[in-house]
Amino acid sequence: MNLSDLVFIVTALITVTAAVGVVGFKNIVHSALSLVLSFLGVAALYFQLQAGFLGLVQILVYAGAVSVLIIFAIMLVMDKDPDESNRSHAKQKYWGGLIALLVTLGLGAAIGSTIWPQSSGSLPEDCVGALATLLLGDYVVAFEVAALLLLVAVVGAIILAKGAGEHD
Repeated sequence: MNLSDLVFIVTALITVTAAVGVVGFKNIVHSALSLVLSFLGVAALYFQLQAGFLGLVQILVYAGAVSVLIIFAIMLVMDKDPDESNRSHAKQKYWGGLIALLVTLGLGAAIGSTIWPQSSGSLPEDCVGALATLLLGDYVVAFEVAALLLLVAVVGAIILAKGAGEHD
């Protein structure tokens, strides 16, 4: 076992533990934060597989945008104590963790018994720099307009959800 294998095992354990935390926490805010950690763990696995573009997309889209959207939705609709917010937690008890443990052990056994093909040793050319140059060079205006449009949509959703026109 070399350092790369050890890093993979630690990253995979953190990712799987965070995924179990998504369904295991009683507080739904903690579940959402555990989901962010799980997304970041998947991005780390992509980086270790030399898939830098997928890792960056995972961070920007899932760990960034989707996680913020989920946390905004939770905060907007939560009307009771966050510690009592995960209704499925009381029904599941320990079944969710047990099933996740069994699935993890099964996947570990399947991965361990698989005969993997040997790589040719040449990695594909990295295109992250070229994409960054395009996004932050030629298409920077479209990139910023899209960001501004998303910001206006989030602010509008908050105003509609909170009922800004309703005064008591």
